[in-house]
Amino acid sequence: MGDPGPVAGDGDSDDAGFDEGDIEEVIELEGPEADDALADEIDEIDLGNYGDGYQGDEGAEGDMEMMTDDADVVFSKHIGSVFCIGLDRTTQSLAVTGGEDDKAYVWRLGDGEVLMECGGHKDSVTCACFSHNSALVATGDMGGLVKAWDVNSREQVWEFEVSDLEWLDWHMAAPVLFAGTVDGDVWMWKVPSGDCKTFQGHGCQSTAGKVMPDGKRLSVGYEDGTVKVWDLKQGAALHTFAGHQGHTGAVTCMDCHHDNVLVMSGATDGTARIWNSAAGKCVSGYTTGPETGGDEDANSVEAVGLSNSQPLAAVGSLNGTLGVWDIPTGVQRHKCSHPGGIVRLAWAESGYLLYTSCLDGVTRIWDSRTGGTVQQLTGHSEEILDMAVSRDGNVVLTSSGDNTARVFNLQKPER
Repeated sequence: MGDPGPVAGDGDSDDAGFDEGDIEEVIELEGPEADDALADEIDEIDLGNYGDGYQGDEGAEGDMEMMTDDADVVFSKHIGSVFCIGLDRTTQSLAVTGGEDDKAYVWRLGDGEVLMECGGHKDSVTCACFSHNSALVATGDMGGLVKAWDVNSREQVWEFEVSDLEWLDWHMAAPVLFAGTVDGDVWMWKVPSGDCKTFQGHGCQSTAGKVMPDGKRLSVGYEDGTVKVWDLKQGAALHTFAGHQGHTGAVTCMDCHHDNVLVMSGATDGTARIWNSAAGKCVSGYTTGPETGGDEDANSVEAVGLSNSQPLAAVGSLNGTLGVWDIPTGVQRHKCSHPGGIVRLAWAESGYLLYTSCLDGVTRIWDSRTGGTVQQLTGHSEEILDMAVSRDGNVVLTSSGDNTARVFNLQKPER
């Protein structure tokens, strides 16, 4: 693994730490006025005439089998692995799942009843998510066919085909959808009109992406370890993070802090980085484990998260390590071991709880103050592939290689 440069947490540099000077501007984005302003501004972006809208029609299995099932609802309509799961942003009462059977389903959390079957895909559905107001659902398959569905009418309203799909993300205040592909391009569509714009790649896959909280920028990670921050209106890269301070492996995951400045990325080289998107520099860097000989992906970082309520960052890797780091000092507060690789993590929107989902089929809830386990949620008989957590932290959704999705209600009296 290459030298990541003098960043806090990786070495003994005196000047690479985080301080208040790194936060150049905090943009308040609270309330409906802010959302309306963002929606108006995003609507003014000229997406040109690129598109014309609708285009026509293994390991611990034995142990897992012995576990109790803590789930309140088990969704089992899929035939094959369930690769992705999303929670509606408005009512927090609907889920969408996508699977190996080339289908997605929108269903109710309370009883698992299917509201809409999203068919017509040509490959496994690996991306599925609700729009900002939960009026639309986007589904995308590995082959690059992206569709949008109206939740109320339960009909498809748009589709577009790109090269093999890597990720999808909705804008937080407008019906604008983003996608990254294996050819490195990033697409931006207004849905359902289909007006679109592309952000050119640089010769390698666009492997991760996240719309920033200001709604005006997009952070994107690439296969060569580069991270770029794009201006949505201008279509230009504001910052490119690469070289000695960057990753040497493909970027796998990203998160953006609500302060609208910090961007976090994780990569297959076993490193995580926090970037100042205003100043254009690396704030902190973390390593998940030692060099592992021939298996360069053994320490791959698969999940990262920035706490909204504490100056903490979390890093989850395939070696089963969850690291909780203090951002200002670059000091690791806790190192929490899992018996299987970590595939997803999420911070509670407020408070100190941290959620992790693992290849051992278990979701764990951690106390970031002590590094101790608060609760374990079992029921899956194979690896967990995706996770979503409700705003209040009381409902956890997981999807798995056991062909099911599960809903866990943490507010039941016995819990």
